[in-house]
Amino acid sequence: MNPLITGDFTESEEPFALFKAWMAEAEASEPNDPNAMALATVDDTGLPNVRMVLLKGFDENGFVFYTNTESNKGQELLGQRKAALVLHWKSLRRQVRARGPVTLVSDEEADAYFQSRPRDSRIGAWASQQSRPLESRFALEKAVALNTAKYAIGEVPRPPYWTGFRIAPVSIEFWQDKPFRLHDRVVFTREGEGWRKVRLYP
Repeated sequence: MNPLITGDFTESEEPFALFKAWMAEAEASEPNDPNAMALATVDDTGLPNVRMVLLKGFDENGFVFYTNTESNKGQELLGQRKAALVLHWKSLRRQVRARGPVTLVSDEEADAYFQSRPRDSRIGAWASQQSRPLESRFALEKAVALNTAKYAIGEVPRPPYWTGFRIAPVSIEFWQDKPFRLHDRVVFTREGEGWRKVRLYP
């Protein structure tokens, strides 16, 4: 058994190893989308937006997700270059929060992930003008049909406006439910090349 799962997680000294262990258990216990996360951004006035997206990768460099850069969240990410996320695993009574600066993934990384998606999802990325007004459902279905015909043969290339973002966290907080609201909370804060760990009151 993984001691980061079965033992006292507050003893862990490295946040991404702990996150990997928690994600593995969430993948075994959550009925749907264990990688679903709330993503918070802000517009140029400082007004926040939040929505659910899917975490598609993580390592010591940060958390990666993909979107249309011309969407509302894409424009806010490009404009402010900051974001925050929350993953909540109800079956485990756990959550993880992180926040930090945002960068684009490399074209090679975006291309590789795009080609791993189902073909219909790749067509959908071309058909959808994400976040912009849609006159009717028929207009969307027509755009799907036109792009299906356009890319009937061969690979579906990645649209130039579709790519990935990486949040490089300056802080990561782990939360575990405990009886009587006496929860366990540990926050890791980036300090140079390492992390400072602090236990918090619930």
